[in-house]
Amino acid sequence: MLKKLLSHSLIYGLSPQIGTVAGVFALPLITQYLTAFDYGVWGIITAYSGGLQALATLGLSVVLHNTFFKMPKQYKWMWRQIYGFLILWSIPYALLLCVLLYWVVPSDVGGNKFLLIGLVILPIVLFGPTSILGPFYYQLNQKPLPIAVRNIVFGLLTVGLQIYTISHLRLGYMGWAWSGFIVNVLLNFSYWYIVNFKLGYTPIFNFKWKSIRQALKISLPTIPHYYAYYILESSDKVMMERLKVPIAQLGEYNLASRFGNYFSAFVNAANKAIGPMMLKTYQEKNDEATKNIVFMFQIILLYLSFSYSIWSKEVFSILIKNDALKTIYPLSIIMVMAYNYRPMYIGVSNKLFYVEKTNLLWQISFVAGVLNVLLNLICIPIWGFEAAAYTTFASLMYMGYAGFFIKKINIHTSTKLYPAFWFCITILLTFVAYQAVEMNLTVKIILSIFTTLTAVVSLQFLNRK
Repeated sequence: MLKKLLSHSLIYGLSPQIGTVAGVFALPLITQYLTAFDYGVWGIITAYSGGLQALATLGLSVVLHNTFFKMPKQYKWMWRQIYGFLILWSIPYALLLCVLLYWVVPSDVGGNKFLLIGLVILPIVLFGPTSILGPFYYQLNQKPLPIAVRNIVFGLLTVGLQIYTISHLRLGYMGWAWSGFIVNVLLNFSYWYIVNFKLGYTPIFNFKWKSIRQALKISLPTIPHYYAYYILESSDKVMMERLKVPIAQLGEYNLASRFGNYFSAFVNAANKAIGPMMLKTYQEKNDEATKNIVFMFQIILLYLSFSYSIWSKEVFSILIKNDALKTIYPLSIIMVMAYNYRPMYIGVSNKLFYVEKTNLLWQISFVAGVLNVLLNLICIPIWGFEAAAYTTFASLMYMGYAGFFIKKINIHTSTKLYPAFWFCITILLTFVAYQAVEMNLTVKIILSIFTTLTAVVSLQFLNRK
């Protein structure tokens, strides 16, 4: 189990990280041509566009997952109907996103406003949900390589285009926009051919409304759940903009949050490997295997996040060539350590998805998002923009552990995952990392060796069970 978990997680996790790592090493090349204003403008665009992301599929991904496992001989017919429905839905969705971006893009961008909006909208209009069905097929069949190849190729292409457009053409925030547009078009086209011709998932536009209504009955309650991810990961920037935080400070926060986003990307990629494995253990009613998967995931995340955190000062010193931006590494520690919520969270949420109790998810995820907004409204005016990192940490901890203490949810998740123990470990390691980052190299090396040995021994023990 450990071998499969690690191999698939590494493929899903490392393949996008190749582009990410290349992007990190590209920072010295591009940060000297970027200002806090550039980071602020692009942060606002990504934050608000992310605000509608939960509506892109209307939550129908849960139906795609479940029909694949519960209707192995008929899922293709259902997928084609959902495909056709989502292509039609992509038109009003794109119009809604267009109006939102027109309203929020700062007037300081001048004549670039319409071009910015067009670069974000066009890939959605041209390809719709194509890039959702393709990855789902490979992921659920536990074939990570086709996804990994695309992650590597288009990740490196993204970095190359950003270096060219920002460092050479000096386009600033427009460099991100052009790079994203080109890569999204090419990536979507690569899946469009596979989905429509090789796999034969051509869309059915004359779909049965009864089937779609039944699917929406399951999927629509998940929209608050998916929207919560936006609230937790992006609304902090929106709140700062609404609270009139100077755009330079918003840019500083946006850079710090990028390191959290790098770790979040790895967590999401690893979850692609873990999801099908957990669904299989649910089919087999093997609670022990489920528990081991969650524990392995938790140990791996704690080790990686703690290791980054204690060395974050050195990482910023090497990669960030802007003196005004390289001192914000303490914020990145809080943001990175926050993502240790995920293993405990999927221990609850994956089971709710499988038993189709999606109407209960909002009590975990959406409440966590609302909590984050309220805490930001209270804390940012008092303690400044840095407070947003701590409010996000607190909200993600709620999201990770609340499901174990809500009775209506807990009755559907019988696996004993010892949430109190893992919560205490996460808080302890966060505190230690925050203190150790300022210590000398000898202490950091000793900590790194100790945590590596602990992680290896723990994983080997779980693998033998």
